[in-house]
Amino acid sequence: QFRVEESGGGLVQPGGSLKLSCEGSGFALTNYAVVWFRQAPGKDREGVACINGGGTITDYSDSLKGRFTISRDIAKTTVFLQLNNLKPEDTARYFCGRRSGNYCSGPPEYAVDYWGVGTRVTVSS
Repeated sequence: QFRVEESGGGLVQPGGSLKLSCEGSGFALTNYAVVWFRQAPGKDREGVACINGGGTITDYSDSLKGRFTISRDIAKTTVFLQLNNLKPEDTARYFCGRRSGNYCSGPPEYAVDYWGVGTRVTVSS
């Protein structure tokens, strides 16, 4: 069964950092764009960041740029989301999604064909 899997969430104090990972199960994420999303309790899902298959193009939500960084490992099979200077309002379930193509243009959810179940991030003192 093909799916993507997230890991790395947890409880962190305000100002802290976490690094989330996204991997493909049954396939490699190489050559596919990957998008990170998050959904806070009672709120809609929002796009956080996107990276293309080669790791050369990234795109971020304007409100999160500067604190969050998306990247790939050298083999390009794992996509990371580095979360820095976390705030309580960053508390959410973070999801990754594989796009069917190798591009980040368009709305965040466009062409996402595989979704993970997410990893929970809680920012609290």
